[in-house]
Amino acid sequence: MNNETATEKKAMLKDAAILFIITLVAGFLLGFVYDVTKEPITQQKEKAKLEASRLVFADAADFRAYEDFSADAAAAVINAAGISGVSIDEVSGAYDGAGNLLGYVITVTDHDGYGGDIQFSMGVALDGTLNGISLLSISETAGLGMKAGDVLVPQFENKNVDVFTYTKTGSTDASEIDAISGATITTRAIVNGVNAGLEYFRSLS
Repeated sequence: MNNETATEKKAMLKDAAILFIITLVAGFLLGFVYDVTKEPITQQKEKAKLEASRLVFADAADFRAYEDFSADAAAAVINAAGISGVSIDEVSGAYDGAGNLLGYVITVTDHDGYGGDIQFSMGVALDGTLNGISLLSISETAGLGMKAGDVLVPQFENKNVDVFTYTKTGSTDASEIDAISGATITTRAIVNGVNAGLEYFRSLS
């Protein structure tokens, strides 16, 4: 082996060692950042869910996780009803100050939004009245689907119907939701998700 070849080999080994060290340090830093931010992110998500629960169940003094909840069982219920593209993520009981059950807060994700998943909480009283819904996560088109909070959410408040539909010509019934102009996919996803939540609620009683 001549001196030139030996020098090139040493340079390659040196570069490889440097790259390895950089990768190792970067991995360590990423892991450290993840550990530092994981807990605050989790706390923020839980805070957002609690605030959403209070919005859709203002009469409740306490919320407790529904112990018998099963995502698979929930999926079976909504699939049997012919509803697809939706998952029930979690369920909490809403209780008054005396510990009486008032209804449920159901967290729903519709996976068929225009911009991806749309997640929201919905509060349903024991008599089937939908108190309302509160958006948790949405990434729809600005100026169109992102109007869901202003246009769609208020239309679900205090409704007691079996199934919601949407219309582009103006609602004439409590079960009809006026679609967002230019955002039919977003409208359909949220209506579909609410119907899934109501179907699951009926399986609890």
